[in-house]
Amino acid sequence: MCFIELPQTNRLRALHAEMRDAGAPREVFVANANRIIRDVLETCIGQMPYVEHTVKTPVGATYVGTRVAVDVCAVSVVRAGESMEFELSKIFPTLPIGKILIQRDKVSKQAKLFFTSLPEDIAQRHVILMEPMLATGGSALMAISELIAQGVDEERIFFANILASPEGLERVRACHPEMTIVSSSVEQELNQEAFMIPGVGDFGDRYFGTIKSGGQNGQQIRLPA
Repeated sequence: MCFIELPQTNRLRALHAEMRDAGAPREVFVANANRIIRDVLETCIGQMPYVEHTVKTPVGATYVGTRVAVDVCAVSVVRAGESMEFELSKIFPTLPIGKILIQRDKVSKQAKLFFTSLPEDIAQRHVILMEPMLATGGSALMAISELIAQGVDEERIFFANILASPEGLERVRACHPEMTIVSSSVEQELNQEAFMIPGVGDFGDRYFGTIKSGGQNGQQIRLPA
């Protein structure tokens, strides 16, 4: 497995600090998350095959550049993975995006597949699998297994991720050694509730505003229905 962690620059750590802050308002959380998501996605795309591509410039000169040499699609793991679609649309506006719905039982922590909607020709494409959190690895493994069942070669899967636990990485590495994972941070550990430490809380809830930060002592407060 090819695992790439983004360079831990001061700038990236500043973005993480603002995003992780329990008191950060939603707009601050989303703005910083989007910056990190963009870097993760660009890194995934940079790992794909490229070919030489020559163009004429407005002054009549020739520029020899490159372009992605393969057909690409994306698949987001609903719902947190959908947070990554906004930045992806800026990079590849016409890219097909499939959906996989997987939910984890709150008691057993086991993942269950509920729904898939994927491009018909996904087996011929390189796939960016978008899921911000890699904790236990259960949801990721189920999503990867579904892609492989649809004919996608393991080495054509690029897992775009924001936070990864050492346990989750090791589990995915053991099952899918040919896949590429790009993450912005490897966390310290999982706690007994399978939350990553230091973590970011529930990424999907914070991104889409179904909870907000700023409660007493940094506690998260659910918005009224």
